Amino acid sequence: MQIGEVAERIGLSLRTIRYYEEVGLAVPSARSDGGFRLYVADDVERLRVIMQMKPLGFSLEEMRELLDLLDAGPGADPARLAVFREQAAERVATLRRQLRTAEEFAARLG
Repeated sequence: MQIGEVAERIGLSLRTIRYYEEVGLAVPSARSDGGFRLYVADDVERLRVIMQMKPLGFSLEEMRELLDLLDAGPGADPARLAVFREQAAERVATLRRQLRTAEEFAARLG
């Protein structure tokens, strides 16, 4: 797939996808003879994982480390993965508390 199709399929802007390439998080698998970025299913899945990490506040370096761990597959460091799992759970809990507060406020206005 070319970058435009990827952007449309997963809901990221072209600029964001190019930025993730620039910082080394999601590099396309190939380029066409004309220089167009070409993405395969694994590249798109990697972008989806980045999209899931973003709202949880993971830094680019944390994203890079976690993606490397996920790329390692079964041989990945289980202790380090557990740390990321715990961080993700804590951040989700924080977002849930914030959402409850926002919903209570919106209800007060309604």
